[in-house]
Parts: sequence; structure tokens; C-alpha cells
Amino acid sequence: MANTVVDRYQSRPFLRLLDSYILDAIGQLGDEPRKSLETMQPRFAKIFGIDQPWQEIVRAQMELPDSLPEQIRMIWAGYLLHAQQQGQPVSPNEFVEQFVNENFGFIFDH
Repeated sequence: MANTVVDRYQSRPFLRLLDSYILDAIGQLGDEPRKSLETMQPRFAKIFGIDQPWQEIVRAQMELPDSLPEQIRMIWAGYLLHAQQQGQPVSPNEFVEQFVNENFGFIFDH
């Protein structure tokens, strides 16, 4: 699994931020990644020229609507319900990967 994650982000560091944004939207971003992103905020501000929280930097760079986190939460709720009805395990990371591939794959495909 670790190799898959490394492969996913290789040459695409912003993808990790987008994935974290989505995990944050569904309440599944862990404390350690959150702290790391908050610590890196000054670096992100310098790189992107936006002195805002990391979530706002992602939103601005991707030109995402303010309503997207709520929309993501609604899709996540449907994902959870479907998985429960099917007796399948729930993986926030798989949800994020699928969501990004379906909605932003054209940006991150090589």
C-alpha cells in the first residue's frame, strides 16, 4: 500500500494537498497530517502567494466553489450508505482516490 501512495504522489505534490482537502471535508484527515499541513502553511503561502489556511490555498489554486466541501460530504454519506448496504468495508482513502479520479483526473493524468 505504501508504494501505491508514493506512486500516486510522485511528480504530483499538489495531488497530496487535494487529497488532504477532501479527507478534511469528510472529517477523515488525521491529527498528524493536519498538524503537518498547518505547520507547512507559511511555505504554501510563499509558494502560492496566498497567505491563507492550506484549505483556502487548495480551493484558490483549483478554483473550487465554496460549496464543494458540503457537496463532498453529501457524496461521502452516499458512499457510506452504499458500502453499508453492500456489507463492504469503508475506506476514506479509496473514496478520495475515486473522487479525484472522477472529478479531477484530467488534471493529474500523465
